[in-house]
Formats: sequence, C-alpha cells, structure tokens
Amino acid sequence: MPRYKAIIQYDGTNYAGFQIQKNANTVQAEIEKTLKQLNRGQAVTIHPSGRTDAGVHARGQVIHFDFPQSREPEKLRFALDTQTPNDISFLAVELVEETFHARYLAKEKVYHYHLDIGQSRSPFKRHYAAHYRFTLDLIKMRQAAKDILGTHDFSVFCAAGSSVEDKTRTIYAVEIIQTSETDLLFTFRGNGFLYKMVRLLVGTLLKIGNGGLPEDAIQRALEDQDKKMIGPTAHPEGLFLMEVKYDTSL
Repeated sequence: MPRYKAIIQYDGTNYAGFQIQKNANTVQAEIEKTLKQLNRGQAVTIHPSGRTDAGVHARGQVIHFDFPQSREPEKLRFALDTQTPNDISFLAVELVEETFHARYLAKEKVYHYHLDIGQSRSPFKRHYAAHYRFTLDLIKMRQAAKDILGTHDFSVFCAAGSSVEDKTRTIYAVEIIQTSETDLLFTFRGNGFLYKMVRLLVGTLLKIGNGGLPEDAIQRALEDQDKKMIGPTAHPEGLFLMEVKYDTSL
C-alpha cells in the first residue's frame, strides 16, 4: 500500500491537541475525516512525529499515512489542503518507502517559544505568545540555558502522564533572543523532547530570570532530579513545533 509523508502547519488555538480524543476537536480527527472522504468512506490513520497539546501550534509537523489508492502527491496535497479546515495547511506531500515512520525515524526537532513581555498583554498576540509582565534578567537566563545542553536524563522536566520509559535526550542548542522591546524568542533544538518538556524548561528559565530560582537550578534539577528546582509549566499558546528532521536518505 502506498505510504505518504506530509509536512503540515496548524493553528492549535481551537483544538484540544493533536491526538484524537473522545468528544473533542483535534487536529488528527480533522485530517482523518478528510482522508476518509478522499478514500471513499474508508478510514485512514495518520501517524505524527509527535503529539502537541491543546493550544500548541506547528509550522513543520510531519505525519505519514498509508493510502490505498495511488495518488499523485501534489494532487493529494492540494485535496488535503483545500478540504481540511482553514487552520490546518498541507505544505508538502511525498511518496515514501513503506519503512518510513514519522515518529520513530525523526532525528531532530526544533521548537520555538514566543513570549510577550509588554506590561500590557497584546490582544493581537494572545493566541501565539504567552504573556509575562515581570522583570527578567536575560543574562542569568542565557547562562542557565547552557546547563540544558548535552545528553541528560530529563525525567524531572517531563510532566505526569507520559508513557515513555527512556527519558534521556540530547539538546544541541538553546537560544534566547529579544526580537523587539516586547518580544522574546526561545529556540530549542534536540534529538527529541518529552511530554511538556519545552514548556517546563521555559517556565524554569523564567523563574530563574525573575529571581525565584538560583542560576544553577537547571543543573541541580538534572543532577538530583529535584522538582523543587523547576518552575511552572509555561502556557501552551507560545509554543510552536517548527521543524522535524530525518536522514537525508529517507
């Protein structure tokens, strides 16, 4: 059966997350509804590179699915792009080997987190940036972010509810850039991320930046798996899955 890989974007504001849930509006449910229509009423299951939570967005999510009818990829992309809701977009569709798997073969992911640091929350950013109006020491935050780099057991930065047993991940880069007077951009690049890991890291960096935790809190949290050394989970609306990378041979 032909297998297709797709790169998709979505605005997660009106969804209860990516994964199908009973009595809830999800990204997966909307895409599978469209695929079922295109497949003459027969169900088609999609497999993402990873799930995103309610309110979280994606600019470069990757999925794969098996489609019984052989379709020219660009025509299939156009059909999916025009028949899914306006807050879901199909950027590319390609035919891949039947061994390709969007989740298990992913080698690297990039996340962005947007923060509105204006004294007043901007109504135009409310769905796409979390608001934080307290003073932040960016020098301390950038220094603390260095402790995230490398290979660590990130269990302490994994929210309850994860079924993943191996919580060791390698983080290649963390950047904190002030893009304007009222905007901060966090970039995280690694070989994988745990459930709510990015949001917990952002929450911890913010607490360090505001003086609520010591500068070495992340180092201590990772060394001792000490929950007292981590901050709250940052709000979902600022988080974007930007890119998922695979071996170029795939």
